[in-house]
Amino acid sequence: MNFYDKSMYVCFITGDIYAIILKIKNRGEKMSGSVYGNIFKVSTWGESHGKAIGVVIDGCPAGISLSENDIQNDLNLRKPGSNKFGTQRKESDAVHILSGTFEGLTTGTPISLLIYNEDQHSKDYSQISDIFRPGHADYTFWQKYGIRDYRGGGRSSGRETAARVAAGAVAKRVLSYVGISFLTYSKEIAGISSDTIPDSRDEIFSNPLYMSDNEASEKAAEKLNLCIQNGDSAGGIVECIIKGVPAGLGETVFDKLDADLAKAIFSLGAVKGFEIGSGFSAARSCGSQNNDPFYSQNGRIAKKSNNSGGTLGGMSDGSNIVFRTAFKPTPSISHIQQTVDVYGSEREISIKGRHDPIIVPRAVIVVEAMAAIVLTDHLFINMSSRIDRIADFYSKH
Repeated sequence: MNFYDKSMYVCFITGDIYAIILKIKNRGEKMSGSVYGNIFKVSTWGESHGKAIGVVIDGCPAGISLSENDIQNDLNLRKPGSNKFGTQRKESDAVHILSGTFEGLTTGTPISLLIYNEDQHSKDYSQISDIFRPGHADYTFWQKYGIRDYRGGGRSSGRETAARVAAGAVAKRVLSYVGISFLTYSKEIAGISSDTIPDSRDEIFSNPLYMSDNEASEKAAEKLNLCIQNGDSAGGIVECIIKGVPAGLGETVFDKLDADLAKAIFSLGAVKGFEIGSGFSAARSCGSQNNDPFYSQNGRIAKKSNNSGGTLGGMSDGSNIVFRTAFKPTPSISHIQQTVDVYGSEREISIKGRHDPIIVPRAVIVVEAMAAIVLTDHLFINMSSRIDRIADFYSKH
């Protein structure tokens, strides 16, 4: 037992909780789970009905062109109140850059972004102050902390994802310098899906459900209208295609690129499934069908198919990264549901207030943001993987 382990043991025996917390913090271990990344670090803060939400980004290189408009464009794709298929909470989601830029360029110092909450109706939640909503994090949050912010879910609210989108917009600015781009859209909504791959981002965002084609969007809208009439909700699937990713990003064991993508995506509320490439269908195929044959394309190695989804052995293989994310139906519905309160008494609840009948369209840009954050971090980590490239870089300075 080393000194650290011995001192921790003494603290546990004596019940010195404060000392335990200090020792864990001093060791660099995360306590709250609100920080993601190794070199490109993202830390979100704020609650759904607090004064504001925001994010601090550390590890962003200097010299990147960045304005509030670059971030706002993505936030506008996520913000509430855009159409009848989302919550009618009205938020401008106007972003403010507080630090980390000078004359339109990043300075290499921490970037702090702030978004004020403007349209909270906290009184809408007074009826559930001591009741656990089915499908929500109310019960688990209360069990963990012994206290919970019942106003819209507090920290567990989907409102927190606005901070992630802001950070993702910065990450995408970084990735644009090396030619990495994204095509993310609603592949399936309320059971209506399409195999069409959109040609451009403009095509995706031309319909209110951000689907790959207008015909599927119209059919899905019909089913969603029925959900709204019945006071119910629906789920769906988001597909993300990432182009221009160089081969070799990711680690070979625990920090695989696909594993980190899965972790980042699963950190989003309402996510219930993740698959990359052929995903679960690979379990029903043969090796001769599922393997992607290599060939030489103008002197470069390429694949004839992409069942692997752009990764091999946990590392990017140079082809498009393709993954899908399954979102459950929004748990806030006006149906009468059975539940219990904090005293253990059985209760009935019908959720009031302003809620999304489906979150999938607004989640499209959130999925893209998390993927961009993961790729940016791995891009920076990969820069130290080979001594010849390190030597080559410093030989030029």
